[in-house]
Amino acid sequence: MTQPKKEEKVYPPLEKIPVHVGIIMDGNGRWAQARGLPRLAGHRAGTENLRRILRAAVEFGVRILTIYAFSTENWERPRDEVEGLLDIMERMIDRELPELHREGVQIRHVGRLERVPERLATKIRQALDLTRDNQRLILNVAFNYGGRAEIVDAVRRIIQDGVPPEAVDEVLISRYLYTAGLPDPDLIIRTSGEMRVSNFLIWQGAYAEYYVTPVYWPDFDKDEFYKALAEYARRERRFGRIPTHGESQRG
Repeated sequence: MTQPKKEEKVYPPLEKIPVHVGIIMDGNGRWAQARGLPRLAGHRAGTENLRRILRAAVEFGVRILTIYAFSTENWERPRDEVEGLLDIMERMIDRELPELHREGVQIRHVGRLERVPERLATKIRQALDLTRDNQRLILNVAFNYGGRAEIVDAVRRIIQDGVPPEAVDEVLISRYLYTAGLPDPDLIIRTSGEMRVSNFLIWQGAYAEYYVTPVYWPDFDKDEFYKALAEYARRERRFGRIPTHGESQRG
């Protein structure tokens, strides 16, 4: 007997949707340890979870998603874990790239390719080239990324280009960042309950709204994503100013 189809959950429409969402995908290791599994099992589960969050982002109307996949500090982890993370990244590209391309996802790399094994670096470049014209969703993958390193790289390129000091302002620096040409994140989500930014988009996130959940990344599903977007919709963004006439006078 054919089982009836499970009805799709209907989410109430939100008054405002962030254009650009950043996610610090934290808690993979603790998720695994809580289940008596090796840490790499948690990282694999976290990679599997990314697929459903990408679909949810498109459904909810998010246009740009920046995920923190591997930081410049992650190289200091035990060698077997680092090698495992690199292997997971390579396997994810092999497995997911064709479907991401069909779904209209444009992949961008945010970070440095130095230190990344050449075979993986080649696959990253191929993914960027294949999807460069897609427009349905921009997926920035922050891999071998650090916010301070990003600013250092920007300053170096500004100097190399011979820009005079008086021409340097915030707009110019933004044009030299890895995210050049994209709007700053409206919302940054951190899973696992940790209350720190961990060197993620420290320039771009200056006026982002932050949302922290105790849920570990492998369990951060569509419902949890909607909760974060709903909380964002309730907030009043001021960008350092006071409310104007007719706006809420909270705070």
